[in-house]
Amino acid sequence: MTGPGPRQVELLAREAAHLAPGASEEAALGGRVFVSGRGAVLVDLDGNEYLDFAAGTLTQSLGHCHPEVVAALTEQAGRLWNVHDFATADRAALCELLAELLPEHLTTLAFFSTGAEVVEAALRTVQAVAEPGRNRVGALRYGFHGKTQGARMLVHWDVGHQSFAGNSVLGYSPYCYRCPLELTYPSCDVRCASLVRRHIAEKSNVSALFFEPVLGAAGVIVPPPGYWEQIAAACRDNGVLLVADEVLTGGGRTGSFLASEALGVRADLVALSKGMASGFPFAVLAGTDAVLRSPAAARAGSTASTYASNPLGIAAATATLSVLRRDTLVDRVRVLGDLMAPRLAELHERYPNLGDVRGIGLLHGLEFVHDRQSRRPAPELARRVYQVALDLGLRTAIGGHVIRLAPPFTLDDGQLRHGLDLLDQAIGAAVGELR
Repeated sequence: MTGPGPRQVELLAREAAHLAPGASEEAALGGRVFVSGRGAVLVDLDGNEYLDFAAGTLTQSLGHCHPEVVAALTEQAGRLWNVHDFATADRAALCELLAELLPEHLTTLAFFSTGAEVVEAALRTVQAVAEPGRNRVGALRYGFHGKTQGARMLVHWDVGHQSFAGNSVLGYSPYCYRCPLELTYPSCDVRCASLVRRHIAEKSNVSALFFEPVLGAAGVIVPPPGYWEQIAAACRDNGVLLVADEVLTGGGRTGSFLASEALGVRADLVALSKGMASGFPFAVLAGTDAVLRSPAAARAGSTASTYASNPLGIAAATATLSVLRRDTLVDRVRVLGDLMAPRLAELHERYPNLGDVRGIGLLHGLEFVHDRQSRRPAPELARRVYQVALDLGLRTAIGGHVIRLAPPFTLDDGQLRHGLDLLDQAIGAAVGELR
């Protein structure tokens, strides 16, 4: 396999004549046209196969086209599609299933369609229940919460030539490899956390801290011990709500159903989406009774949306989560993660341009640099590794100078080893081209 064949090139040209630019970096660099998928394997228009170590866009926890999810969607498609947010027996069953999977304090649920939409719903909820004077929210630098206006304003993400930064206060992420304070863990005493505590958790005008327990789009930034413990305790002591954005990590990706749960954070609100319904548009906001059943947050229409609670999304989510629970796939994530981590550590030892490798469960980030002394980012090298891996039959997820690995939970040991062998070959070839 050396790249997309003529049929794929021709189809991409047809599409480009009409489709607006602005595709993801991985789609633009990859230039592939996928036609089918089964489990961890994708097939392109020319019949080439790829191991999908990006799991769709971190959505395909059960792999592509899991037969039980396909069956549930097929049956539902012939029965009922949309009745706004009217009650259905299937929605009641999904509520009960989620209650079994979520921590016991998250007892109230609201359904939505996308990650950004559920983050916006969490913002509305916080604004509704905030005490007078608590008119600001906190977020973390390098965080990503979606592309809608409220989600962007959380992290001061400018688009175009104007800033519409809102009322958020930014705290330091636990980015140990590129510590903005130029400190080293553990001698730093987790200074980044103490500053989040001082600037956000202990401020009387802050209502909530929105956070990714493990920052995903930023390159899989995994917090060191002591980071979340300190921040969560300070928020709890000072009446600042903890809003965990688990759109990417929720549903078992890190080896626990919620990453915040594994890191010891008892969140007041949790947003979930990507891995919940096998790639079908679906999202859920889970929260405590005190927050989501507060009269201020429970006014008519506050949790209603055109596609929220749609029966097709509920069918996909129920099937996905039922398989996840029945097959104890969260336990499987830990097993596969324990196999993946040492092999990635070997790659880190062997390739000096691989500046840092970090991860948890089946979510890992590989950060490419020009050299380990300067740690200068090498996005061109990461792009080349991504392209060579794709040509070899391995699909990963790229963003800037970081490649993320997030394969399906249903991957077998042989597929995991083969995928990591292909990654090894891709890095070796790309690094060799630099010499």
